[in-house]
Amino acid sequence: MSERRTQILEAAVRVIAQDGVRGLRIEKLAAAAGVSTALIYYHFKDRSGVLYAALEHINHRAQAYTDPAGADPRARLEAMLLLELQDTEHVRETSIAWGELRASAVFNEDLRAPLRTTTSSWNTDIEALLRAAQAPDAVAGAERLTTLVEGLSERWHSGSLDLDRARALLTGAIALELRS
Repeated sequence: MSERRTQILEAAVRVIAQDGVRGLRIEKLAAAAGVSTALIYYHFKDRSGVLYAALEHINHRAQAYTDPAGADPRARLEAMLLLELQDTEHVRETSIAWGELRASAVFNEDLRAPLRTTTSSWNTDIEALLRAAQAPDAVAGAERLTTLVEGLSERWHSGSLDLDRARALLTGAIALELRS
């Protein structure tokens, strides 16, 4: 990916996290990225192209910080999920932008298919770790855990739950899924 395209996508994530999907305007994005609107249209064709690319970029960002090393499937599972709840600007911004895109899909059918694909991929990754850790129902467990992470993240970001409590609830849910 070109440096300019990455620069625009990083700015798109920031704008979406700060102003929501409805607040993403090409002119505002151009100003935030320090590029011309023409360059954005060159790389992404239209606003929908920016949204799809931003969703993919958000997914790559999250994969980069949630890919723990180690052979123990339980430890990898726990680390992968807990890394979604970190108090760093990068993780918060990624998580908030993901939530904004997910919420916008309620009204924007064009976002549903790429969101479904991304969510399915995440569920598959968690399911594989649950299977390796010998969870009794890896498919349902993966869906429950990824849904819980999204909900806990939203509550934490909105201030209705503190981070330590969110992480404790997630750790407890992982233990329940693994029946340990």
